[in-house]
Order: sequence, then structure tokens, then C-alpha cells
Amino acid sequence: MGSRRQARRTALVLLYQWDVTGRPLGSLYLGEIDAFARELAGAVAERTETLDQRITAAAEGWTADRLGAVERNVLRMAIHELDEGSVPREVAIAEAVALAKRYATADAAKLVNGILGRIAREEEAA
Repeated sequence: MGSRRQARRTALVLLYQWDVTGRPLGSLYLGEIDAFARELAGAVAERTETLDQRITAAAEGWTADRLGAVERNVLRMAIHELDEGSVPREVAIAEAVALAKRYATADAAKLVNGILGRIAREEEAA
């Protein structure tokens, strides 16, 4: 079994391929897929509409579908983890920023951090 960080990377790749190709998520599970990665990707795929609404609400003028597929799926995963409370808020945000930086750009990481920060502040205020 790999680390949660590696499993998040795997889940992101699966979600990215699913998002870009439109192929069923299950068809992308080639080889050994960590159970955490499979569960995370599946849960995010099931909640895409709700997660995208949250992204759009926090993105200040951007819609989820205008974001790149990497940024969109990093945000979907992080918001899902925030909602589930499966990891501390700081961990969910830090992991999302690291994924965006690794698979996209430093600017994408800043965008992800800004959107997740807004969502976290709204949740604290509620």
C-alpha cells in the first residue's frame, strides 16, 4: 500500500483522464490501483456537479468548466476531503496546492489555494 500522497496523485490522474476523455472511470483502472485512490476518485466523480457548484461559487467570476482539467480536479478532490473531514483542513489545502504545482503551474497552485481559502473561510463563518 502506498502513501496517501501517492494515492491522491493516482486519483488525480484517473479523474483527469476521466474528465478529458469522457470515458467511464472504471475503464481507466489499469493495473494495481490503491484502494484509497479508487475510493477517492469514485467519490469525487459521483459528486462532480455539487463540487463544481462550490468551485464556481468560490472562484469569483470563473466557472469550474473554465478552469483547466488539472485545477478543476485538484479542487474537486480537496473540497471532497474538506467536506468529509477525513483530513485536517490545512492538510487538504496543502496537498491540493502541491498537486496543482506539480501537475500544472505555480499560478495554478495560487489559484487553487485562493479558492480553497475562500471555501474554508466561508465554512468557518457558517
